[in-house]
Amino acid sequence: MSQRGVEVVLGRLATDVGLRERFNASPGRALQELIAEGIELSRIEVGALHALDPSALHRFAAAVDPRLQKAVLVASPRRRRMRARNVR
Repeated sequence: MSQRGVEVVLGRLATDVGLRERFNASPGRALQELIAEGIELSRIEVGALHALDPSALHRFAAAVDPRLQKAVLVASPRRRRMRARNVR
């Protein structure tokens, strides 16, 4: 078992809104994504993380100082349209 891996996953879930959204939509897929990145987790740890209460996770993340949150850059609808035109 890797306590370090669990700590990394919990920290990322608390500070990365994109990962948290992916986790809420599909915990198993999000955990496999993290394992593919090299985070070591045992089957027991994966099961325990999979069972996390999404509302508790959200409350914890909301309590984390915004300065510690991962920045999420979202393109404006106008920029997305411009980018789509340039791709065609």
